[in-house]
Amino acid sequence: MPTPDHHLSHEDALHHDWDPTRDPALTVSPGEVVRFDCLDASGGRLSPGTGVEELRNAEFLGHPLTGPVAVEGAEPGDGLVVELLSVETGDWGVTYTYPGDDGGSGLLPDTAPDGVVHHWDLTGDTAEFRGCEIPLAPFPGNLGLAPADGPSSTVPPRNVGGNLDVRHLVAGSRLHLPVAVAGGRFSIGDGHGAQGDGEVCITAIECPTTVDVRFEVVDDAPEVPWFETPGGGQDWREGPALCTTGIGPDLHAGAEQALSGMLDRLEERGFDRPDAYVLCSVACDLQVSQVVNAPNWTVTARLPERVLP
Repeated sequence: MPTPDHHLSHEDALHHDWDPTRDPALTVSPGEVVRFDCLDASGGRLSPGTGVEELRNAEFLGHPLTGPVAVEGAEPGDGLVVELLSVETGDWGVTYTYPGDDGGSGLLPDTAPDGVVHHWDLTGDTAEFRGCEIPLAPFPGNLGLAPADGPSSTVPPRNVGGNLDVRHLVAGSRLHLPVAVAGGRFSIGDGHGAQGDGEVCITAIECPTTVDVRFEVVDDAPEVPWFETPGGGQDWREGPALCTTGIGPDLHAGAEQALSGMLDRLEERGFDRPDAYVLCSVACDLQVSQVVNAPNWTVTARLPERVLP
């Protein structure tokens, strides 16, 4: 593993929005490696032992991001390749759904209207939840470049990246992004210890992370992000699985139906429905199975038996 050329901490370069006018915290040459220390999604407001009431009273300022880093020679019209050399978690993580008077959060907010908080021990290769063992596969949920306009929220992803929440962006991945402002101005945060495709309860295993990144400037900018991934040792997701489907003309409604069916199956196995919701957010994958058999499309929810007691 290359020795980092630079070290950038959230203590010195923390921000909660995307702003093309923000001065770079660091400027590097292509090929140099930067080590980023990043807070969890709560910005350190949640810690081991905190519960729903602390979550209820916590103001969300936006994802805490470390950066921005400008890369010399990167100009609008170029592409910037972000190579994730390593992604390491802290020793603790948290998954939660927000409580609310009108329901909770996520794809099926009525599932946990009073909110749920689960704290994880991340000191091993797996994390435990209600008898389930979740293999860790850490990745940054929010990483990207400054957009041409702003300031902008950190919540929606954009063509320059941001809150992608792609679980495949593990160590060894190469993410290609279009440069919108001089230097690109890369920031990163929102570390996840594990996540299912869909992140259905609104959070994954949220945790502090340390990420080593190398940058490369290329001539052609992609229209939207694309990436290469080594897979990250997630073979456990294959093999025997519990699966449910959603079928209809609307993919979002299909995702809701597939997830609701999975919660039903997990209740039959003894899980409380809010706990099943949390488990699905970190280990169940929502997959588009077909979009060619009009007028109805198929969404599948797939939970590996490997994680279940």
